[in-house]
Amino acid sequence: MVQVTPNGPWGRDVHPRMPVSTDEVVAELTECFAAGATGVHLHVRDGSGGETLDPAVVNETCRRVREIGPGVEIGLTTGAWIVPDLADRIAMIREWEGVDVATVNLSEDGFEQVMAAMLDVGIGIDVGLWAPQEMPALLASGLLPQAARISIELDPGEPYFLDGPPETVARTLNDRLDEAGSTCPRLTHGMNDWTWPLVRDAFRRGHDTRVGFEDSVLLPDGTTATSNADLVRAAVRLAAAA
Repeated sequence: MVQVTPNGPWGRDVHPRMPVSTDEVVAELTECFAAGATGVHLHVRDGSGGETLDPAVVNETCRRVREIGPGVEIGLTTGAWIVPDLADRIAMIREWEGVDVATVNLSEDGFEQVMAAMLDVGIGIDVGLWAPQEMPALLASGLLPQAARISIELDPGEPYFLDGPPETVARTLNDRLDEAGSTCPRLTHGMNDWTWPLVRDAFRRGHDTRVGFEDSVLLPDGTTATSNADLVRAAVRLAAAA
């Protein structure tokens, strides 16, 4: 799977074509699905452009995305920064409709409760694994066997300030998952300068991967993409070469 991440938490200061409104997201995703994306990781926005987990907004956004991509996997974030109160966040997630999977970051307090609630309502757990330091918490939770996917999400910056090269960090995490006996599907991706090295690493390993303005606005040659679909097309070309 080439998953597209069209916006993340960012605004137009990152890219002038950052899709913020629902109409903009739908238009951008229409292009991306035509370009070869078969999944989306979306940060849903409300009428003011702010991130939201509100079921009314989430469900309508998912309905519209499903209309343009009936066979596409729809993934969301459960980021604690959007709704800091854990109980409120879980209550909202329980009311979501049309969400196939959602990413839960191991770095956030209460990740176990969020995952348990998702299992209750049939939303697949996409484990957000950012660094080797998070493996003990994942294993201790007992939830690894119930995950739909593990997203190996690597950024050389905060909060872990990982030492590169990125492929080495990815190998360490894959080795630890293998040692734990995990056969869960994996998605590998990186942020900023680590984006394209880890896209290539994912294809070498036969993993899913993702690209989009959330991770980087740059193409493999370092030029700025004009749209998310440009990034998808570049990833599809790399997949074909791999």
